[in-house]
Amino acid sequence: MGDDPEGRFEEIYASSYRPLLGYALRRCPDPDDAADVVAETFLVAWRRLTEIPEGDEARLWLFGVARKVLANLRRGERRHERRTAALRGQLAAVPLAADPAGQDLSQMGRVFRALSEDDREVLALVAWERLDPGQIATVLGISRNAVRVRLYRARKRFARGLAKAGIDYSRAVAMEGSRA
Repeated sequence: MGDDPEGRFEEIYASSYRPLLGYALRRCPDPDDAADVVAETFLVAWRRLTEIPEGDEARLWLFGVARKVLANLRRGERRHERRTAALRGQLAAVPLAADPAGQDLSQMGRVFRALSEDDREVLALVAWERLDPGQIATVLGISRNAVRVRLYRARKRFARGLAKAGIDYSRAVAMEGSRA
């Protein structure tokens, strides 16, 4: 058995997969998380194959590994929940955008949301992240010229949408520029 590590792993996998999956499914509310636990458990088993005991002890060893993987998953979920709560608190305390030129933000927001995802992204990278075309090209993985063309077209579409909604785009831009 020591001469064929792949064969040993396959044997351990075949005899332990179903019991491990059942173990994980009974402890995870999401079947995808259970599948991840099993996959991570067998990854550890492959890396530490020489440490796995023989016979039925191998299955018990895998349960121990799965238990630790589950604990790591739960710790990660708790960290994520704490960070999400902290971010929500920060976002609630800080307004994300000032009211440009006294316009109705909900109306301007609707126009912005009506743009394509690509248009919103390029406009947001300029306005919110304050990136220049070269930096945007790096973020998007395209040329500077492509960024300039996309930005020009997105601005035109946004301006048309604002005009159609009755928002004076030139006044809003002038007012925003005077605040900077």
